[in-house]
Amino acid sequence: MKKKQWQGWGSGEQAEQHYLVQPRALAGGGDLRHVSEFLRASGWRDKSKTNGPLLMESPDRTVRVAYDPYVLPGGWTFHGRADGPNGEWSAHLGRQTPVEIVAGLTDALTCPRSAHAPNVWAPLEEQNWHTRFEGEHYTATSPDGTAWMQYHHGSDGAAMWWTGAKDEQGNGWTANFTSSSPMHLVQAFSAELANSAPVMRPRGRVPHSAQIRTWSVSVRPSELSAWQQARITAARAATWTRNSARSTRPRTTARPHPHAGSARARH
Repeated sequence: MKKKQWQGWGSGEQAEQHYLVQPRALAGGGDLRHVSEFLRASGWRDKSKTNGPLLMESPDRTVRVAYDPYVLPGGWTFHGRADGPNGEWSAHLGRQTPVEIVAGLTDALTCPRSAHAPNVWAPLEEQNWHTRFEGEHYTATSPDGTAWMQYHHGSDGAAMWWTGAKDEQGNGWTANFTSSSPMHLVQAFSAELANSAPVMRPRGRVPHSAQIRTWSVSVRPSELSAWQQARITAARAATWTRNSARSTRPRTTARPHPHAGSARARH
């Protein structure tokens, strides 16, 4: 699949039943390709072994993203190596973390960092999450009480970001980020966690939970493929723009100043 033109995931034209699910945090894992195909279109290397766990590596080889369903507890693992001012960091997301929320983090990994100071709590507060101190921890909880985000201080003094979602039956997922995780990535994750828009799941892939709401929709495979292709095309376009900007950026050169003996950089 690495070298073939992306053809979409569906075939045929008979409408298929899908469901829109809210809240998205309890929608179940979803299709991994929502994450992996976007990373691949963004220039990431697919290091996966045949029939093995998913393993993707960033173009500069500083970040690795893996999904392994074959071990316990399984799920997503992220590892960022120390790079200049950035320290080493890691994260683990449970296997039932919805891919749309995972993509908040992975999509952000493909984009330049914003000049604005990140604020993990801002997207949650905008969606009316309840924030509070709990001892040494600071916690935000969704309005329906099913999801949370916490900056957690352990008994050993270590800190981490701890988040997840659970229904009344205990079904759901948890995730954690080391305190050294880049804040803009944690904010990108919290923004998708707080996103109130429903996500789509095919028939048979909707979790059984009294805490979710569903709406049945009929979707033609060509429509589904077009939505998926639009996401891939956007990733390729953004990657092309970034690469073009880097290749056309003027280099700093030095030449003698006509009125001084010293050289200065000309931009």
